[in-house]
Amino acid sequence: MRMELIQPFIDAADSVFSETLQSPAKIGDLSMDENAYRRKGVAALIAIKGDIEGRVILDLSPEVAIKIAGQLAGMEVQATDQVVRETVCELANMVIGNSVTLLNDQGFRFKVFPPEIHANEEGLANSVDTEALVLCLETPCGEIYLNIAMHYLHRRSRERDTVPAVS
Repeated sequence: MRMELIQPFIDAADSVFSETLQSPAKIGDLSMDENAYRRKGVAALIAIKGDIEGRVILDLSPEVAIKIAGQLAGMEVQATDQVVRETVCELANMVIGNSVTLLNDQGFRFKVFPPEIHANEEGLANSVDTEALVLCLETPCGEIYLNIAMHYLHRRSRERDTVPAVS
């Protein structure tokens, strides 16, 4: 796993949650996962294709999703409200938007697909050449999980390997 592909997502998530929840987010658990991802609650999945490829999942327990949706909506919401799912997708959009800016500045070109609610119980398998970084952000509303599985496109990887290093 290349940190230059992962760090923009971590920085963006920290910034977005600190700003939207008006309180600093703290990075809690950090782990690498080679197994299929199993969601913890309300999860939004965003796919990325191009020079770099993979997916990012923003995942909140139902209780945390309800708290955050209520805080951002300025009113109490119920677990069945569409606003909870829309809030999770919008937060994922904000994190990805900030990340994309940082990755574009590094010269990567790729397409970001709109977030989709990840509702499958069986989980998502990682590809053979990609492991996922699972990051837990601790916020006043509860824990927010970010699952990032990114890799260089093989063609791009071979091009990078053939370019001589500049001294």
